[in-house]
Formats: sequence, structure tokens, C-alpha cells
Amino acid sequence: MSLIVWFTGLSGAGKSTLCCAVYSKLKQRQIPVSVLDADVVRQHLSRDLGYSPGDRAENMRRISHAAKELSRDGTIVLVAAISPYQAIRSEIRRHHAFFIEVFVNAPLEVCERRDPKGLYRKARAGLIKDFTGISAPYENPTNPDVECKTDKESIETSSAKIIAVIEQVMNTRRAD
Repeated sequence: MSLIVWFTGLSGAGKSTLCCAVYSKLKQRQIPVSVLDADVVRQHLSRDLGYSPGDRAENMRRISHAAKELSRDGTIVLVAAISPYQAIRSEIRRHHAFFIEVFVNAPLEVCERRDPKGLYRKARAGLIKDFTGISAPYENPTNPDVECKTDKESIETSSAKIIAVIEQVMNTRRAD
């Protein structure tokens, strides 16, 4: 079953954490699954890109293409990427027949408290330019398939919501 599950939200919202939790649950069920983390993609596939709006959009297109290639053999691909712009997320959705957008929603102040790398502190000090949520915009999804409020929900609750939508899509595909 080819399916892309795209986790979007601010840095520190919990995208990678939720992605790992969903990955573990799918693996336990012996469902073919792969993860694309935007930080890893940036280190390899997109290291030539900066953080301008155009470069961010191109990075998302590259991740989308890699996800499509990985999903061709029926693998569910979990993508954890800030993906700050609604237009590029909508473009990516149009390119995938089976796509689930997960809005990992946490208030900025919560994300700043969780910040293990100190990126928000550096951005507020002017050491990082074009940092999403501080000096660059993040456009909240207008109609995500799943919204996880990670400041109010446990990882277990949020991952269960995501798994439920994945199951719904899988069951719908089987019925077709």
C-alpha cells in the first residue's frame, strides 16, 4: 500500500518523536514503513540549499520525490519536515494519490522550551536568519487530515490518532 504520511509543524513540536512512535507501531504490525527526516535529507540530498522560501520549497519537492520513490513498492513513508508553506504542502498533496497531512501542533512557547539544540535561542539572538516561527513564517495547515496537539496529548494518544487514519486509508484502498 503506497501511502505518504507528512508530519508538519514548528521545530520542537514533536514531528520526529511522533514519526518514530508511528514507525514502531507499524513495524510491530509488520507493515512496510520507511522514514524520511528533513534534517537528514538536508545533510545529504539538499545540502546545496539554503533557507530562502524558494530553497525551502525545493527541499520539500526533493523530499516528496524521494517519498514517492520509496512508496512505489507499497511502503508507507513517514516524512517529518517543518514544511512551513501551505502552497508547497498543497502542491505535494496533489502529486500523491494517497497522502495524509499530520499537523503536529504545539504553541511556539512550548517548542522553545523543548528546544534541545538551542536553535530558538540562537534565532532570537539573531544568530540564525530565516528561522521558522521567529524570523520566517509558518503557515498552519488549513485542513490537515490529523491534528496532534502535543502540548496537551501524550505521544500514545497522538500516535493512535495517526494510526487510526492510516488504517482508515488502508481499509478504503482495500475496498476499492
